[in-house]
Amino acid sequence: MSDNRALIDRLEKEGELSKDELIALISSYSSEDRAYAASRARAVSLRIFGNKIYFRGLIEISNYCKNDCYYCGIRKSNKNAERYRLSPEDILQCCRYGYEAGFRTFVLQGGEDPWWTDERMATLIKKIKAEFSECAVTLSLGERSRESYQILFDAGADRYLLRHETADPCHYKKLHPECQTLENRMRCLKDLIDIGYQTGCGCMVGSPYQTAAQLSEDLICMKKLRPQMIGIGPFIPHKYTPFKDFPAGSVEDTLFLLSLIRLMHPHVLLPATTALGTAMEDGREQGILAGANVVMPNISPYEARKRYMLYDKKVDASSDSLKSRLVLQEKIEAIGYEVVTDRGDYREE
Repeated sequence: MSDNRALIDRLEKEGELSKDELIALISSYSSEDRAYAASRARAVSLRIFGNKIYFRGLIEISNYCKNDCYYCGIRKSNKNAERYRLSPEDILQCCRYGYEAGFRTFVLQGGEDPWWTDERMATLIKKIKAEFSECAVTLSLGERSRESYQILFDAGADRYLLRHETADPCHYKKLHPECQTLENRMRCLKDLIDIGYQTGCGCMVGSPYQTAAQLSEDLICMKKLRPQMIGIGPFIPHKYTPFKDFPAGSVEDTLFLLSLIRLMHPHVLLPATTALGTAMEDGREQGILAGANVVMPNISPYEARKRYMLYDKKVDASSDSLKSRLVLQEKIEAIGYEVVTDRGDYREE
């Protein structure tokens, strides 16, 4: 047995490796190692979740953002972005459509848009919960104060997704303006966990200036946080950002890391992301075969989908949402999995 396969086996058995071991594994894995890790991660996922894949209805509520992250297509300095903001009624209509289509989780994602005050967002959450009481509401709205997170939780929000992006402070500074700090990002994640949200973190794979050592720090950071959800995807450049000329992140690295994450966090809710589906035609299916168990089809209105461009050539941005969902479901069923109409909550070990 190769040294890397021995490390993969240990990771499955013990749930962690040293930083040096993780660096060695990430730096030297072969295609055979990746296939082996995927087979082990898939077995873990099947043992815990069966062949169930949880669909979440993604609603992109606004592409206004006060931030200027160097990698993001909706950064405030992108004067070419066609800005939009869904109204509360628009969002409720998306939920109604999604509910009829079988979704039992709605993910409200947007830039850090100051228009969405605590009062407005709390009112919207209460309306969604009143109309769809058995459904979960997930928020992905960036950094807010602890008080804000508490208000939204008290209004009925169940989950919050906030990628840490990178666990290395120096790398974080290379991806963001000086006013944005890893310290505050981690404060937000800790607040969310303390309040009681099902909390998700995650990183970009292959982002500019990233090293294997930094990816290993990401894995160690996730282990310490013990989140209920982890979202990773390959970096994909956007033509109107400072990183437009950087190469995209590796799909292979992303799939390998998905498998490592599943072995480190057997019960975690792990999406096969839109970025993965954008970077490779069957990326989301390959993500499932690497250990993922969540997919988030986009149920935003067409005008929103084509404008919410975090990166170039986003999959499903210009197609009919119902058709895209049905095609994706067929693809998932073709690899032996079942899409379920279920909230898909995190289950304690």
